[in-house]
Amino acid sequence: MYKVKRAIIMAAGFGNRMKPVTLDTPKPLIKVNGKRMIDTIIDGLHKNGIDEIYLVVGYLSEKFQELLEKYPNLNFIKNPYYDTCNNISSLYVARNLISNAIILDGDQIIYNDEILSPNFEKSGYNSVWTSSYTDEWLQNVEDGKVISCSKTGGKNGWQLYSVSRWNEKDGKKLKHFIELEFENNNRQIYWDDVALFCHPDEFDLGIFPMKKEDIVEIDNFSELLAIDPSYKNYPQK
Repeated sequence: MYKVKRAIIMAAGFGNRMKPVTLDTPKPLIKVNGKRMIDTIIDGLHKNGIDEIYLVVGYLSEKFQELLEKYPNLNFIKNPYYDTCNNISSLYVARNLISNAIILDGDQIIYNDEILSPNFEKSGYNSVWTSSYTDEWLQNVEDGKVISCSKTGGKNGWQLYSVSRWNEKDGKKLKHFIELEFENNNRQIYWDDVALFCHPDEFDLGIFPMKKEDIVEIDNFSELLAIDPSYKNYPQK
């Protein structure tokens, strides 16, 4: 059994599909039914005893300073590449922290704090079993080990979410391959591509099972509206 020592929260992106709200507010700071999305993550981490938290920021980075009022011990890492590269750049600037870390996207809503538990048996992603069709990334798992992953989805597999844990060994490998891809100018990929598609044979990944209702990813403005109707009259800029 391994134990998470720190958290890395990815919060540098533009959130283009959430316009117009993200024109002046970074997506993780958007309030959903009165609470910022990122607060559900930080509060959940704290409840699990994970207090060493790093926030990778880029777009409207100065806005995240408001979090220090509630969470004075947050650490910020600036991503200078956020406007020209995909999110591999965010993990590249935090690459020295990957070992023994839980890595999360900052624009999710956590409804069950138990899914952020620091204890894990294998490196890998929080995942939900789905027997019906999904177009999200879907993992094929045998005997607790991820055998393959499909970017085009499918059914009867484990849909991965943007919560993952990395032990020391896999964290060191991930750091190495993140550096390799980024420094070879392969910068338009997701950081998740590195372990799942670029170098899958180098990693021994499992899953952290959870239920669909434990977490919500809001991808666009219409999904935000469905969860929080108060945005119905939000000014269109």
